[in-house]
Amino acid sequence: MVQRRMFVALVPPPEVSGALEHFLEPRWEAEPALAWTPPEQWHVTLAFLPEVGEGSVPELVARLGRAGRKRRPMELRLDGGGVFPNPYEAKVLFLRLDLADEVNQELHRLATGVRHAAGRAGASPAAGRLQPHLTIARARRPFAAIKWLTVLSAWRSEDWICSEFRLIDSVLGAGPGGHPLYRTVATLPLG
Repeated sequence: MVQRRMFVALVPPPEVSGALEHFLEPRWEAEPALAWTPPEQWHVTLAFLPEVGEGSVPELVARLGRAGRKRRPMELRLDGGGVFPNPYEAKVLFLRLDLADEVNQELHRLATGVRHAAGRAGASPAAGRLQPHLTIARARRPFAAIKWLTVLSAWRSEDWICSEFRLIDSVLGAGPGGHPLYRTVATLPLG
């Protein structure tokens, strides 16, 4: 059986991605040790689905659609940077979602619903706690990221209303420069 790597995510609108790209572009060459995520791949993961059977995709889309209809659109904003696992041995550089408490709760309810729907469709999500973020770079080896946290603290996106989420296919190494190739399989509304 053919297995696909997929994930469910929120994708910032073009005006937010464009503003972030404008902010980051002059800095991309300043840190050659970082593998910068291409802007067309920016997203906030709700669930990673490492093995999805080809025959499960239609049921997965239907169940995700039902999960999305139970949630409402959310006002989101990217604000400030973060790193995994820590600032002194960073491997991932990201932007945080700045969320009001009620929006944070709604986002976690959506992620829980998405993960439950995926499991019911036979596409078990990877374990782990939801940590909403947008990855902008990965390090080839751990590095001290204090300056990057300072740089990213100067950027804040405009607010946007997120009214949909996506099921995305991920084909490792098939994109430009050896990056994964992401293809949207379904765009699902909230509410």
